[in-house]
Formats: sequence, structure tokens, C-alpha cells
Amino acid sequence: MAARPKTLAAGVSPVLVASGLAIRDGVFRWQYAAVCLLIAVLFQVASNFANDYFDYKKGIDTPDRVGPKRAVAEGWVSPRQMLVALYVVLAAAFVLGLMLMLVVDWRLLFVGVVVVVFALAYSGGKYPLAYNGLGDVCVLVFYGIVPVVFTYYIQAMAFTVDAFVCGAAVGFASINILVANNYRDYSSDKQANKRTTIVIFGKKFGEYFFLVNGFLAVAMCQYFWSRGLLYAAVLPLLYLILHIIVWSEMVKIGEGSWLIAILGKTARNTLIFSVLLFVGFLLDSL
Repeated sequence: MAARPKTLAAGVSPVLVASGLAIRDGVFRWQYAAVCLLIAVLFQVASNFANDYFDYKKGIDTPDRVGPKRAVAEGWVSPRQMLVALYVVLAAAFVLGLMLMLVVDWRLLFVGVVVVVFALAYSGGKYPLAYNGLGDVCVLVFYGIVPVVFTYYIQAMAFTVDAFVCGAAVGFASINILVANNYRDYSSDKQANKRTTIVIFGKKFGEYFFLVNGFLAVAMCQYFWSRGLLYAAVLPLLYLILHIIVWSEMVKIGEGSWLIAILGKTARNTLIFSVLLFVGFLLDSL
């Protein structure tokens, strides 16, 4: 439960898309892609553990909270146990990263250190990013651009505009997982002074922000028209159907426990978007 399986799409999606691009470019290396996938999922789990721990310590998780039950707040595990689990998962991810560093490029060490620091700074420290309106930026960078660009780099040993565009596209889609979460928790976050972008700008902003992010994700894919990758540009358009349906449901519900389902549907849509882009690259490689 503490790992929040519904959110793991945010870890899987960037590796999937980067690997699709690598296949298209003829540089795919499944062994490296598999390790990148494990690292991405472990960092996602670590982020969820950190959020569970720090939200409890900061008094965010109260009985009035609408969202899914949290392990520490419910007493299923102690704060110390959660902290130990967090460090174990981070250590496992870091060890896998070191293996890649030794085989591929020692400079990946710096990337790993930065990712670990931001994974902890997201919810912890004296200025937690998620509590000060910067969570969305972190998702764009660390669940979009960074994992896509470096998963591709590890396989191709090259940085490309295509990989950056893919990273931005996945990042915009992944932001909505956070937006759905923060939209649901608006009242409890506001009461606890957790200043998410939705607390700062209001729920109406959150509704439009959610809608626009989906369109931005698809808009980024239209770049591939200019690269002659027509399937990669067209297939992600299908995602908009599901995106608009879920957005309409979210706006209609507005508040309450029914919003819990929106998070799962948004994570599903993010994964579907990534699968569509992945399939697009496969078809463009034929």
C-alpha cells in the first residue's frame, strides 16, 4: 500500500518511451533498459515512501484527509520503519545506478546523486519542494525529461532533441498524476499549509491545469511530424479521448472520496499515452 502501485506508471512511462525511441534509432539495448526500468520504479517507490513519512511528520495526514490510507498515519508501520524502508529502496536504486555507471559512463554518478537529493527534498528538508508549489516542476524534470533523456543516453551514448521532446511529453502527462492527487487533497492541504499549486492558485486553476497538461503532452509529440515519424505524432492523439473523459469526471465530482478513483484513471492514462508513443516509434521503425 505504501508503495502506491497506481502511481508506478510515472516510473515505467519514461523508460518505455525512451526505449521505443532507441528501437526506432537502432540503438536499443534491452539489458540497460531493464536496469533503467528497475531504477525508475525504485525511485518512484522511494518518493512515495518519503511522502508517506514526511507528510505524517509534518501533520499533513490527518483523519480528515480524503485520499487513500497512508501506512504511517494508519499505524501499519512506525515512522522509523518507513524511514528505514525509504533508505533501503534508495540504496538499492543507487547500487543499480553504480552498476550502470561502471559499465556505461562514470559521469552518471552525478545524475544519481542529484536524483537522490531531489527525491528527499521533494517532501523533506527545511524547504520541501512539494509544499512550496514546486512539485509540478519536479515531476516534469524528474519523471519526464531526466529519466527519458538518460535512459536513451545509456543505450545510445548520445543526447538528442528527440529524447528531450519525449521527456517533456511524458513529463506533462505525468504531472497530472500529481494534479489529481493535489486536487483531491485541496482542503486538507490548505488546512495544513501545504502550498501546492492548487492551494496557491485555487481548484479552478487545478481543473484547467490538468486539462492543459494533457494537451501539452500531445502537442510535444507533433514535433515528430517534422522528423518524418508520423505514427509517433498521430497515435498519442488517441490519449486525448481518455484524458478529456477523466477531466470531465474530475470537474463533475469536484470534491469528496469519489475523487480517489481519478488518481488511478489518470495514472492509467499516463501509461496509455506512453504505450501509444512507444508503439508509434515501433511502427515508424518498420
